[in-house]
Order: sequence, then structure tokens, then C-alpha cells
Amino acid sequence: MSAPDPILIALPDEAATVRLAEDIAAKLAIGDVVALRGDLGAGKTSFARALIRAVAADAALEVPSPTFTIVQTYEARLPIAHFDLYRLGSADELDEIGFDEAVSEGVALVEWPERAEDHLPASHLEIALEIDGAGRLATLTGGGDWPERIARTLAIRRFLDASGLALATRRHLQGDASTRAYERVEAPGGHRAVLMDAPERPPGPVVRDGRTYDDLAHRATSVRPFVAMSEGLRAAGLSAPAILAADLPAGLLLVEDLGSEGVLADGAPHPERYRLAVEVLAALHATPRPDVLPLPDGSVHHVPPFDWDALSIEVDLLPRWYARWQRGTPLAPEAEAAFAAIWRGLYERLDGAEKSWLLRDFHSPNLLWLPERAGLQRIGILDHQDAMMGASAYDVASLLQDVRITVEPGLEADLAEHYVAARRALGPFDEARFREAYAISGAQRATKVLGGFVRLAEAAGKPQYLRHIPRVRGYLARSMRHPVLSGLALWYEEYLPLDD
Repeated sequence: MSAPDPILIALPDEAATVRLAEDIAAKLAIGDVVALRGDLGAGKTSFARALIRAVAADAALEVPSPTFTIVQTYEARLPIAHFDLYRLGSADELDEIGFDEAVSEGVALVEWPERAEDHLPASHLEIALEIDGAGRLATLTGGGDWPERIARTLAIRRFLDASGLALATRRHLQGDASTRAYERVEAPGGHRAVLMDAPERPPGPVVRDGRTYDDLAHRATSVRPFVAMSEGLRAAGLSAPAILAADLPAGLLLVEDLGSEGVLADGAPHPERYRLAVEVLAALHATPRPDVLPLPDGSVHHVPPFDWDALSIEVDLLPRWYARWQRGTPLAPEAEAAFAAIWRGLYERLDGAEKSWLLRDFHSPNLLWLPERAGLQRIGILDHQDAMMGASAYDVASLLQDVRITVEPGLEADLAEHYVAARRALGPFDEARFREAYAISGAQRATKVLGGFVRLAEAAGKPQYLRHIPRVRGYLARSMRHPVLSGLALWYEEYLPLDD
């Protein structure tokens, strides 16, 4: 396979050099090596300083030259080791200065890379800078997936320019368990927005009946559902981010920046904010919601149903992943068959419950506190692209059994009562059916999460998710106190005790 063609980028001034460094910083990942070439005065120091400051999200960070120390390290979002190999005696000395360790644990930024000879990985990115009139010319050559990453980050820069945010700074905001990534961008003058970088996800492997997991679980694979649901929630009088600019085919959105203040206090639920979030759900559920929503290009988004396919493929994560991890051996076929049969019966009960927009991830990481707004609009709602039409109780369970933080039993009970009272104040409400649907939804969500978090740990190399397992098991045990889940409780008791 031939090497990709170099990418040439004109940098007419110092600000353009800084922007290119930020564009590259936005796509860095653990294990990356960026090699900087160029004569003295060509701009290597300017580029390195801008890249390190971008990753550290600190425009005033002191970035000294490592000419005499050979390596300078920075603890940032991604640990960075800045190497200047000019004084290196031979490439063999790389081991002595901790080069391999720096690459395995973070990002290595290398000046004078020719002194490393052939020790740089083939997947490294090389940036050659040269004087070009009054400015500079950068030549980018990347191995591995760098051609795709460079193309994507430059496309994002063009999208920002076309959206009225020319010259904007880019700072990593977050990634999530999916392929989506977010940046906070700020143009001169202080105008801020959030960039959502979510290219359409290619089909995954077929897992059942010729369909992929995304198909069965009705998970969004493009930004279109996010746009439709965000506008739908705003039309309902709630605070979802406004869509400021969109390139739907490219999977790029510029959305309103709702800030970063959440609904927690010292890592625990803030009671006042959680009560208001409960009231948001009550208001959302008290009015029938449409299952077809318009999109800005004239097409529509059909909100999918939370059907048997979606529920069953999610609970199947438990026997596939969690049970094997917990037991050390797979479940017996009869145990799996009994598990599926129990959930089929529970689905039929849940399917008869009151339905509304089921936002799917209505919990603390996706809720913001907006004190400058009034009423229900003080709760900002994020991450709703996987919404379905399903049991209203699901999102109440998602909030009150938050898998990432502990909601104590007393607070959970108080907030559930608050939801019931709010619903009764808004019209007729069947509390008994809600309590049953709440228990089933909580158990289903916990079952999915137990399997999903083990899968993230084992298949995606993200062991940090395992720390939530004890909490989720506790939530599952709480849910199974409801009589509708007596059969499921007996199944766990026989095949997969939660206290093991």
C-alpha cells in the first residue's frame, strides 16, 4: 500500500500556527507520537507550546524548552512528554530518558526526531515546518489512522469557520462510552458553543436475526435523532441545547453551551436539583408526545419503540458478559432460557404501562443546573439521541438509581413520592402501574448496565467502569423487592447471587 500524500497547510501568521496546533491536539490519543521537524526559527517551539497548552486547557501554561533537560513532562488531560533530542548522543539513549514509557502512558511530542533514527513508531505523525514568505508552511505526514484524523479535524475547522466561529479556540470537553466527542469552542469576543463530533457510525457485526446491536437496541448512529429530540424538548418548554449550526451528513453539530454546573453537590445528589429534575419528568410525561419529529432538512425522525428486541438485546448483556465475569464460567443453557422467559413476561407487563418519550440516559452526567433560568428550564438536558417511545417510569428509575453515583434508599423513596405527587397534580395518574413499571425499568436498566460495564472493561479496555458494579447490584436488589419481580429475584438467588 502506498503512503498517503502529505498535507500542506499555509500558516500566514502566528495565530494560524496556534490554530493548527489546537486542531491536532483535539485528535490526540494515548500512545501518539508527534514528530516536529524544521530549521531553527521555523516555528517548532511555537507549535509545541500551543499544542501543550491546548491539551492542558491552559492558555497561560509555562512551557519551557526541553533543550537542556531533554524531556519536559506535563500532567494534563493526556499526559504529555515533550522531548528535544538535539543533545541525544545516540538513539540507544531513548530507553534511559523514558521514551517508551512516555508513549505507553501518554503522548510524546518530539523535536529533532531524526536523532531517534528508526525508533519512532510507524504510526507517528510528522509535522515539518518551514519559513514561507512572511508566514510558514506546514507539511503533515501521518501513519496509522492519522490521515483520517487529520482530515476530520480540518473538516471541523472549516465547519467552525462557516458557522461564524472563525478563529475559535478548541478545547476538549468530553468523550463518552460511544464514538462521540465534544469540544468547547470560543471565538474572539467570548462567543462560546459546544461542538458535537459524531460521524455516522458504520454497521457493527450481526448479532441476531441478521441485525446489528444498534439496530436491535434502536441506538442512534447519526446526529439526526439528537437534532430532532433537542428541538422537540425545547418545543415542550424544556432546556435542551439549541442547534446553532449543523452538517448532518458529516455528523457535526454546533450547539448551545449550557455550561458545566451539574445536579450534584460534593459527588452526591443535590436534593433541590433532583426534585426539580423529577418535576421535569412529571411535566414531560403528563402530556402525550409525538413519535415523529421534524428535521431541518425537511425530513423527519421516527422515534423508535422500546420493543422486545430492544429490551431483550440489552438484558442479554448480563448472561453474555457479567455472568461469565462474576462466575468465571458461562451460565448453563437452562439458566439462560429461564432468564429470557422471565424477561419476556416482564416486557409484556412493561409494554402495558404508560408511555412517553423515554430519554434513556436521564441521569446526573447528562443534567445541568441553569440557575439563571426559571422553573423547569433550570434543568438542562443532554444526551437524548437514543430516545424511544417507552414506559414513562424508565427515566424516573434512571435518575433515582443513578449508576454512577449513589442515591441513598431514603432519598430515592422521597423523590419517587415527589414524582407521584407531581403527576397527580397534573391529572389522572395510576400510581400502582407506575410503581410496577418503575421496578421493572430499574431492574432492566441495572441488568443492562452490569453486562455493559463488564463489556466496556473487557472488550474496550475501560476497567474504570467496574467500580460501579457494587452500586448497580445494590440498585438491582432494591428493585427486586417489588412483587412483580419475585420470579427474577428467585432466578438470581439460584443462578447468580448478587452478594457473591
